[in-house]
Amino acid sequence: MSRTLGRLTYAGGRRTVLASALAALLLAGCGSSRDRATTSSSTSTLTLAPAPAAGQTGAGHPGAVNVYSADGPGDLSPVVRGDPALVYVPNSLSNTVDVIGQRTLKVVAAFPVGALPQHVTPSYDLRTLYVDNDLGNSLTPIDPRTAKPGPPIPVEDPYNLYFTPGGRFAIVVAERLQRLDFRDPNTMPLVHSLPVPECLGVDHMDFSADGRDAFASCEFAGRMIEIDLRTQQVIRTVLINHGVASPQDVKLSPDGRTLYTADQQNGGVWEIDPYSFRVIGFVRTGAGAHGLYPSRNARFMYVANRQAGSISVVSFRTRRVVKTWQLPLPASPDMGGVSADGNTLWLSGRYNAVVYAIDTPVLVRDRRQHVVVEAAPVVPHEEDRGRVPVRSLHDRVDQVGDVRLTSGDVRGRVICAPVGGVGFRLGRESGSSASRLRRL
Repeated sequence: MSRTLGRLTYAGGRRTVLASALAALLLAGCGSSRDRATTSSSTSTLTLAPAPAAGQTGAGHPGAVNVYSADGPGDLSPVVRGDPALVYVPNSLSNTVDVIGQRTLKVVAAFPVGALPQHVTPSYDLRTLYVDNDLGNSLTPIDPRTAKPGPPIPVEDPYNLYFTPGGRFAIVVAERLQRLDFRDPNTMPLVHSLPVPECLGVDHMDFSADGRDAFASCEFAGRMIEIDLRTQQVIRTVLINHGVASPQDVKLSPDGRTLYTADQQNGGVWEIDPYSFRVIGFVRTGAGAHGLYPSRNARFMYVANRQAGSISVVSFRTRRVVKTWQLPLPASPDMGGVSADGNTLWLSGRYNAVVYAIDTPVLVRDRRQHVVVEAAPVVPHEEDRGRVPVRSLHDRVDQVGDVRLTSGDVRGRVICAPVGGVGFRLGRESGSSASRLRRL
C-alpha cells in the first residue's frame, strides 16, 4: 500500500510520512462561514499566537509545505514492498473480513472476526493490520504478509483506531463510550482514557501539521474537538452550522492551513482554520458526504457522497468541486483509500454490498468519464456494459464499512466487486471475475 494513509512522524515542524506501504481502503446553501470556536473548560486557558503570514513557519504552522509529500505514487516502505496486493473488507453484519486480490479482482480469502467490524487500520510499524470489532470489544490482528488473522486482542469499543505521530500511542475511538483511549501501540494496554462527553458520536480524526494536536469529528453533536496530544486533553471545540450538522471523515489540506470535515447531513465539506479553530467555508458536494481521500499528487480530494451515490473531486488549490462522478444507482460509496500508484480509488458500497474501484487518472486528467463497474446479481444486458455479475458469498446482504489496501496497485481497471460486509456483498463462492472494462 502507499503511504497516503500511513502513520505520520514529524521533524523540524514539518509533517513527513513514515515509510508506509499500507493505505486505507478499509475500502443548498452554506452555513455560517465564521462560527466561533469555544474553548473546553476541562483544560487551562489556551493562549493562541497569531498565525504566521503565508510562507512563514511558526509553531504548528507548516508554511509552504506539502504534508502529503511522502505519499506520492509508488512511494512504499521497504517493510511492505513484499506484501501481497490485497484489499481487506470488514463486513459488519456477518462479522467477517473478505480479502480481494487487487489484480485478480476476486475474493481470495474470508475469515470470521468479532462483532460489528467497522474499519481496518495498519499499525504504526506497518507490520500488522487491525480489524476494529466495535461491539466485539476486540481488535483482530492480521499479518499483511500472509493475510492470516491472529488471536483477538481485548479492547473496549474500538469503533476506529489511529496512531499518534511518532507512534507513541494508539488512540482507540470508543464512540459508544464517548472516550478516546490512549493505549500502548504494540500490546494495547490502556495508558489514559479521555472522556469526551461534549463529542457525542466521536468518529474520525486527523492531526495538525506539526503533530501536536488531533482533530476529531462529533457526528451526533454537530461539532469538532481539538485534542492536545501532549496533555491528552480537549482544548477547543467548534460548533458547525450552529450544531445542525453531522461531521464524518476529517482531512488536513496539503499546506496544513485548512481542515476539512465531511458533513453527511448538509451534503458537503466544511472548511475549518486549524489555527483559529473557526469555520471558514463550505463546499457543497452531494447528499451524505462521508469519506475524504487526497489524491497521490496532493492536488485533489475525493469526497464520497453516500446518499447521492457519487464522488466529488475537490481541488485543494481552488477549494471548489471540479468534477462529480455519478455511480450507477443504487450506490452508497463510503470509506476506502487510494491505490499505491494513485490510479485507483477504492471505496466500500456500504448499503449495496459492493466495492468500487475507480480509475482516477481519467478523472484527474479531465478526459471523458469512465465506467464504474457495479457487481450485480443478474447477467448484464448489452447496454449495461458497466455492470459485472458476481454471486453472493453470504446468505444475506451485508454492510461494508471500510476497505484497506496492502502494497500493490490495479492498472487500467474500473470495477465494483461484491463482498459480504458493510458496503460489500460477498458470496458463497468467489463467483465470476470482473473483466477489464473499456472506457466510454
